[in-house]
Amino acid sequence: MTEKYDVIVVGGGHAGCEAAAATANLGSRTLLITMDMGKFAQMSCNPAMGGVAKGQIIREIDALAGYSGIVSDYSAIQFRMLNRSKGPAMWSPRTQNDRQLFTTKWREMLEQTPNLDFWQDSVTALISDGQTVTGVHTSLGIKFNSTCVILTSGTFMNGLIHVGKNILGGGRMGEKASTGITAQLETFGFESGRMKTGTPPRIDGSSLDYTKMEEQHGDINPQTFSFLSGNVLKNQASCHITYTNQTVHDIIGSSLSQSPLYNGQISGIGPRYCPSVEDKVQRFADKDRHQIFVEPEGWNTKEVYVNGFSTSLPLDVQTEAIRHIPGFKNAKMFRPGYAIEYDYFPPTQLSLSLETKLLSGLFFAGQINGTTGYEEAASQGLIAGINAHQKCVEKEPLILSRKDAYIGVLIDDLITKGTEEPYRMFTSRAEYRINLRHMTADERLTPLSFNLGLADKQRIKKLDKKLLQKTQYSKLLSKTSIQPDEANPVLESISSRPIQQAVKATSLITRPNISATLLNEISPLISHFCQTQNISKEAIESAEIEIKYSGYILREQEQAEKMLNMDRMRIPLKFKYESLKSISNESKEKLLRVNPDNLGQASRIPGVKPSDISILMVAIDSHVSHET
Repeated sequence: MTEKYDVIVVGGGHAGCEAAAATANLGSRTLLITMDMGKFAQMSCNPAMGGVAKGQIIREIDALAGYSGIVSDYSAIQFRMLNRSKGPAMWSPRTQNDRQLFTTKWREMLEQTPNLDFWQDSVTALISDGQTVTGVHTSLGIKFNSTCVILTSGTFMNGLIHVGKNILGGGRMGEKASTGITAQLETFGFESGRMKTGTPPRIDGSSLDYTKMEEQHGDINPQTFSFLSGNVLKNQASCHITYTNQTVHDIIGSSLSQSPLYNGQISGIGPRYCPSVEDKVQRFADKDRHQIFVEPEGWNTKEVYVNGFSTSLPLDVQTEAIRHIPGFKNAKMFRPGYAIEYDYFPPTQLSLSLETKLLSGLFFAGQINGTTGYEEAASQGLIAGINAHQKCVEKEPLILSRKDAYIGVLIDDLITKGTEEPYRMFTSRAEYRINLRHMTADERLTPLSFNLGLADKQRIKKLDKKLLQKTQYSKLLSKTSIQPDEANPVLESISSRPIQQAVKATSLITRPNISATLLNEISPLISHFCQTQNISKEAIESAEIEIKYSGYILREQEQAEKMLNMDRMRIPLKFKYESLKSISNESKEKLLRVNPDNLGQASRIPGVKPSDISILMVAIDSHVSHET
């Protein structure tokens, strides 16, 4: 057991699985150590992938040749494109998944991945020479050596589970916590903190009355996450929606003294954007009801997930409150909701590659960095895996900018701004979200992945075909003239202004109420071309959006280029910020704490003023000139 690996990945959650797959597929000899090989990428909370901004992240992971998109498509029981009523920058794919199928498919794909070994055990300590990590020790007393280690501990580091006054040690219900590593890292100078998350009760679906709820169907024409996937859903399961009421709120409100969140039992900070039902009742006392999503856990189980009712109240209070929700009168509980506290490490202690600044070769990914959500964790794991391999082969790390991907926004936010509460991705966090549409993830990222050696020729071939079809369709619209007698009957039927003379098809499709489908009705020439050339719906939709929003897209690209110029201005290693007399002591402290890689990153540190950046820019120019 003393043989050396290139990379050891600690933890088999979403971050760990993506990290291990990436390093192994790139050619690094990889060992994945997890406490339970039957729970790879376990969906500890809701059985769903994607959603607002998170769906974009899954598509980006897939475009980079990660596994999450393929696994999500394989295990999906429902697909919905969220925010279709809004602009395309907001469209977000989401799947409801079969929890067991999801984990089983992950294990199958990992076991088929070359260069990847497994070991079921708990890591108790890192091995290092004081400056560089060299391996790990496990609870069985085994020593594994490696060049790099990726820690993806999830909620397991010193995890505590709370149900009312009951406190259990654990990383998930029924699973033991991991101890020892936090204390060891603190001896190296790492700063740690505590965070909290929670999960709702699981209910026997056969005990519910769905006639008292609103049925929520999947999309009529479901799509997929993966750009390669052929797993398009033919049958879909329904979700349901119900609501809390004043009786439920009164039961919860009168029991707050028994809630670990309110009686001081929990010290960790919880997610602002996914609050417990106790929080919702308290913070939004003016609301007479809150939405509850009743989500099936899979095809072959009665278990349902009560999304929106996350709680750590005592079991008897949970039972009484939930049975007053419409449809839940006779609800039978499989297990209670609970809160969990765990250790995390403020991510300002990392570089943009996700390697720690204090210990060379050590990478952090997932909830250890203060994030929440499967998608955020998986994306960090993928990037940490890629960059651990890059370090092993002495190549430059992959750094995604804010204009490249939501993943780039996520990592830049974490490293530059830090987080004191569980970080969740939203479309509003991205400045360039029109360019970061979910459907362009392959265009933005697959060439990067291919050049690294991760994405294969099949992905590039499929991308090239899509780009060719987009170009063909766009050129056709720019050349095709539409006559009034062709267009006006359709235009009048949708109350759109008729045309008085021939116009190019591109002019018509820029109208907000004209789609590519309507354009096919107007022009037999365009319809015939699309059919004979077999132009895909994806290529048509993507081209249509780029024509409609060309002005906004160009403006974002220009803004991104200006920011990129600042990102290109590298700050010398160990730059002496204390020598800058014109910058305030507060700004110097912030710059020294984050130690930004470039001027753009420095400009995004909260509290650093534009005037400070101007002074820093001059100082960097002077330093570079002096060095030259």
